[in-house]
Amino acid sequence: MTTPLAAVTGADGFIGSHLVQALVASGHRVRAMAQYNSWGTHGWLDTLPPDVLDQVDTVLGDVRDPGSVQDLVAGADCVYHLAALIAIPYSYRAPHSYVETNVSGTLNVLQAVRRAATPRLVHTSTSETYGTAQTVPITEDHPVNCQSPYAASKAGADQLVASYTASFDTPAVTLRPFNTFGPRQSMRAVIPAVIGQLAAGAETLRLGDLRPTRDFMFVQDTAQAFVAVGTAPGADVLGRVFNAGTGTETSVGEAVRLIAQLMDTGAVVEEDPQRLRPTGSEVMRLLCDASRLRDATGWKPEHTLESGLDHTIRFFRDPANLARYRTAAYTI
Repeated sequence: MTTPLAAVTGADGFIGSHLVQALVASGHRVRAMAQYNSWGTHGWLDTLPPDVLDQVDTVLGDVRDPGSVQDLVAGADCVYHLAALIAIPYSYRAPHSYVETNVSGTLNVLQAVRRAATPRLVHTSTSETYGTAQTVPITEDHPVNCQSPYAASKAGADQLVASYTASFDTPAVTLRPFNTFGPRQSMRAVIPAVIGQLAAGAETLRLGDLRPTRDFMFVQDTAQAFVAVGTAPGADVLGRVFNAGTGTETSVGEAVRLIAQLMDTGAVVEEDPQRLRPTGSEVMRLLCDASRLRDATGWKPEHTLESGLDHTIRFFRDPANLARYRTAAYTI
């Protein structure tokens, strides 16, 4: 039996590297794209175990370059498109970069998949495209309401994917994860920002708004959601959009208190103005309805918030991992 080949853009990143591990564990060989750099490094892929990397062919490239993408997808049974600029605060400063990477990059992937007649494309969306919840839990039929340039760029990419399915019968499925957290995440996200500061010995936590609620999901569950839509029978998933989340709503403040409890610390929280989004841009409430994904694939999250935080805390408490981060600096 031939080993299926999965191609992954954004494989060097937080979720992408976990997806590579999950694909290898499920019997795939992986062709993984890491963004080109002059140091020849492969991001988080460089930290994966040797037995995983034995099944991974890593290539340096860029989704903004059509040729890089064409080479990546050639011969792949499924393409998982995760490459994107993701930091919301930076999208206020450099919106053109988000359109170039998230919209034009997705167009390059769609064109390459179409030319190569790739059997399946799994496209990555985001719960940020919904904006503050108008009804809860949020289903895939919830209105799109983009409150940041980042969200708008991802919604534009989503619409391109839908248009290629309608116009060219491109066999694509869109996965819309809610608030993923876990090992390897950058300090721009609230959970690693809290854990990283505490692991580094901070007695005062510098954070943004504690009121917004989120549907926090552990990264291994997110990776399994990608595998689920990438391997399910085509009739069950192609041409469809799926939310992935836990169905549990937690405020940022509640998450901070739980982390402090798990790490046995009583740090004081101080509001950092530079970590606050513009008033109209803050998404105040997100809560996922993932019943469509569960019904189509059988997927469901396996980790509670607390168990996921335990894994994440252990990661950041490892001195070698913590040394990769600037915990005292605000990363946009």
